[in-house]
Amino acid sequence: MTGVRSTAAWLKATPVVFVLIWATGFIVARFGMPHAPPLSFLSVRYALSIACLGVWIVGAKVAWPQSRQQFLHLSVTGILMHAGYLGGVWVAVKAGMGSGLSSLVVGFQPVLTAIWLSYSLQGQDQPAISQRQWLGLSLGFVGLLMVVWRKLTLGTPLDHVTPTNMAFALAALLSITVGTLYQKRFVQPCDVRSANTVQLLAALLVTLPWALLETEPMRWNPELAGAMAWSVLGLTLGGSSLLYILIQRGAAASVTSLMYLVPPTTAMMAWLLFDEAITVTTLMGTALTALGVSWVVRPART
Repeated sequence: MTGVRSTAAWLKATPVVFVLIWATGFIVARFGMPHAPPLSFLSVRYALSIACLGVWIVGAKVAWPQSRQQFLHLSVTGILMHAGYLGGVWVAVKAGMGSGLSSLVVGFQPVLTAIWLSYSLQGQDQPAISQRQWLGLSLGFVGLLMVVWRKLTLGTPLDHVTPTNMAFALAALLSITVGTLYQKRFVQPCDVRSANTVQLLAALLVTLPWALLETEPMRWNPELAGAMAWSVLGLTLGGSSLLYILIQRGAAASVTSLMYLVPPTTAMMAWLLFDEAITVTTLMGTALTALGVSWVVRPART
């Protein structure tokens, strides 16, 4: 009975843990990006993550997906949700896009997901989006805008928007949206460790050739090493695995709405670690975002 309660408590805590881990991506970028080109950093991150998961898989005798089709589906999601999403965001920021604007662009994901589910997946394995959930998505996006507004207005990051970095940001948005829907639709439940490994292998195969074209070297120092270590252990082995689990056991609209909570959580972390100012607008936006997400993920009354 105690084990059942512990499992239930862990399942309830999974979204909170995921948001806390995913929000540290900003911290990693702040420490690591000045010392490494984006695709080279990500390629090393994928390779080290594969090595760690490989040792875990062998030691625990984890089962691999049973069919070639499952390997294919996992590879597609890996290319979209790792290579496409992370590569797009990192290249866009490295190319001069402000972190606030990149957060705002990617923040459209829950809305795109809801639109797709409403108009394309009704009557299948996905429920229609209710009016309450649409309102929650709208409130969440307004809250997100309030949180990142200060980053949009200070330092004039909008002056650094180019067709190139905007294209990469939009590619990241489409990649994470399509990848989430594709995984929910086609990927059958399997061990998260082997599934994550297949996804990372596919992402590495796509990212590495482009990384080899980068001319800037990786300048290893304590900041870059720490950022890489957390990227592997926290973000990839922890955050990506939790995202896989959440997608497999939850409705896509509810899972993606959690992404709204990442920028507010990041803002709090930046306040604690870097003494970045927290304004009344940020706090109000955080509260509004949390309210919106709660309306999206709350089960429908029966």
